[in-house]
Amino acid sequence: MKSFTAAATTLAFAGNVAAFWRMPCRSTTGIARIDPLVSPNDIADHSHIVFGGGNFGMNTTYDDLAHCSGKEDCTTCNVKEDKSAYWTPPLYFQHEDGSVEMVPNVGGMLAYYLFYLDDLEPFPEGFAMIAGNPTYRNFTGDFPDEPLSSWPTDPTDQFFLQQRAIGFNCLNYAKNPPEASLYRHQFPPKDYMDANCKDGIRMEMAFPSCGNGELDSPDHRSHVKYPSLVKEGNCPEGYDHHYPFLFFETIYATNKFAGKPGKFLVSTGDPVGTSYHGDFIMGWDSAEFLGQAIKTCTNPSGQIEDCPVFTLQTDEQAAQCSFPMPSEVEGDDCQGPRDGLPVGVPIQYGPEPATAYKVPGDKNVPTSSLKQTSTPATFHIPTLTYSPADAASTATAQGGIVVAAESSAAAAVGYGKDAEHGAAQASTTAAPSYSSASKDSNAVSTTTITRGNEVIEMVIEETEVTVTAQPTAGSYSAPAPNAYKEKRHLEHHKHHHHARN
Repeated sequence: MKSFTAAATTLAFAGNVAAFWRMPCRSTTGIARIDPLVSPNDIADHSHIVFGGGNFGMNTTYDDLAHCSGKEDCTTCNVKEDKSAYWTPPLYFQHEDGSVEMVPNVGGMLAYYLFYLDDLEPFPEGFAMIAGNPTYRNFTGDFPDEPLSSWPTDPTDQFFLQQRAIGFNCLNYAKNPPEASLYRHQFPPKDYMDANCKDGIRMEMAFPSCGNGELDSPDHRSHVKYPSLVKEGNCPEGYDHHYPFLFFETIYATNKFAGKPGKFLVSTGDPVGTSYHGDFIMGWDSAEFLGQAIKTCTNPSGQIEDCPVFTLQTDEQAAQCSFPMPSEVEGDDCQGPRDGLPVGVPIQYGPEPATAYKVPGDKNVPTSSLKQTSTPATFHIPTLTYSPADAASTATAQGGIVVAAESSAAAAVGYGKDAEHGAAQASTTAAPSYSSASKDSNAVSTTTITRGNEVIEMVIEETEVTVTAQPTAGSYSAPAPNAYKEKRHLEHHKHHHHARN
């Protein structure tokens, strides 16, 4: 018989994704004013929360991370072969009296490795990059984003894409459907957060996946670019090296401060969130190993447990890993409560970019000097090269990993507790199809499942199958021959979509 129910679904990937995995890093290696890319051998001008390899410091390189020895030969991630360094600015709350404390981090971070582009290459040894800009103080686009169908197919306007690569997901696990990833690109107002973000805020950072073949660049950005839809699409001319789409997710318990007067701040002194950014130094055992994982870890679950090449460790083992704190920043007290942001960072509003300020403790400033100066920043905001669509015509949030249109066909698929964070699960959400299916495909809709801090993308197909079992919470099983038949249809649909781009 022909069946169109949640029981006759197959997990796969929307668009042209072939596989992915989510890397849990549930413990931090440390929180400090350290940034080996922007401020090598010096003190960074704001604090960072760091995950991954234990040999992290002021001048960290690939070899330091991947080939160190001793107690720093470790990682806070659950795959031992991944000693990459992942870091972002943490979130703080400033109380009405001016005191500041770091908002509690919930569950560490997840680093997604998603394979949207064709002919993927592993990140090479020595590769590093930064996404985002700490001087931004203004999102210049409409809210919500215009539909993907109106985005330019030419990825020349990288400023447009950079701004949409940052997300602040308002978490409410009782809400159906949940907010999409990369749905909003600056903080919602504090009163909105208090009323609606019952489970905190998930801060999201999408990295460019088109490269020019260089390991790094002077600004740590120019050697990589975003494809035309941020996560997928067309790469700019000259950027024909295709890397995994790297996506950070970090949850903060902003709900702890509901009803309390004050404001949330990124550690850069940013009260709107647009300065959020992420840094990455490749630290896998080798590029060859990462390449093997890309080819081997193709189970659509995205679970690292389903990849046979990974050596796993427990959360308890990972939590033993931390970087040695440099003496220059040892007394910073980056978590607080404390007087002001760590250390001496001024709060700067937009819409103009933030200006430079003296960094207490760096090579040219005495540690006791907390007086700030305002000198013009060299960065200026580019002008958009096209006019966005009217936000009123946008029916759903599109862009990022998840979109927020509800699917009645998939509504029966649900989850109990969030395995990563112990929170109630959100129900399945669906995405509009990006392109029509091929003639021999039975795809009827594209859907996504959000499980707290995790995302699974799928395609629902209509197929000839006699269903004899009902799906259990968080899983689906169907007769193997039909599952393989559906998989072939999905792969065909995938290539059809890519050809249209």
